[in-house]
Amino acid sequence: MLFHAQTELILAPALLLNVLALICALCGGWLLAATQWRTARAGSRGQAAVGSSVLLTHAAATARVNLAFYRFGAGGLALALGLSMASRML
Repeated sequence: MLFHAQTELILAPALLLNVLALICALCGGWLLAATQWRTARAGSRGQAAVGSSVLLTHAAATARVNLAFYRFGAGGLALALGLSMASRML
């Protein structure tokens, strides 16, 4: 009987969805925090030659990468929210 109760706890679909939501939230939150830290660190370094076409191209590419990371991080948090809400319906 005790083994049966432990098996239900481990295999409960709501618990599995909540664990998956937690993993998604941690990954998404870490990606957002790391991107903000990366942006702040790049801003504190400064740039020696302002106006160079190479630096402007590099800045545009960096902005696109940061935007993609922000979107993936927000998507991870949104997925976690959706999974958490879905687990409450089970």
